[in-house]
Amino acid sequence: MKYDIILGGVGGQGILSVAAVIAQAAMASGLEVRQSEVHGMAQRGGAVQAHLRLADGPIHGDLIGLGRADMILSMEPLEALRYVDYLKPEGLVVSAEEPYNNIVDYPDEAMVLGAVAALPHGIIVQTKQLAREAGNPTAANMVLVGAASKYLPIELPRIRDAVKARLASKGEAVVEMNLKALELGRGEK
Repeated sequence: MKYDIILGGVGGQGILSVAAVIAQAAMASGLEVRQSEVHGMAQRGGAVQAHLRLADGPIHGDLIGLGRADMILSMEPLEALRYVDYLKPEGLVVSAEEPYNNIVDYPDEAMVLGAVAALPHGIIVQTKQLAREAGNPTAANMVLVGAASKYLPIELPRIRDAVKARLASKGEAVVEMNLKALELGRGEK
């Protein structure tokens, strides 16, 4: 088994946290994990991407080739479209609905969302609304992890444990809000 994920978004949206939670859950599940460095602007507002590779055997490189990703997981719909060439024909795109419109010539938002929705396996998630419902507007990234979790080769309890471990230093209330965000993203309440 091999499962390759391209993570995309904008600096400050929590791509590192998303990658860390999935990687930790995969390792706890006995999978091999390779992750590229996060590429892009280290400041808020710049495009960010990472490659995350999961397998039940050796992984021989950090980067995912064009046409080989099983999933694009994106905190921003235009960033999801940026990486479509990496996706396998049967690959899945899971994208936040809300654009991060930080450039002067950002395309029409309805057109961008329409392009994601038109993909053969495109899923758009109302991350901000669900994060607010979870009690933590900054937990949009965990909503996205929840939406993706249904398709990952990792059991949900491992993902929950990884969220707890990643956020334990922030206190029990933050952990619980993020777990709720995860469940809401999955469609569980």
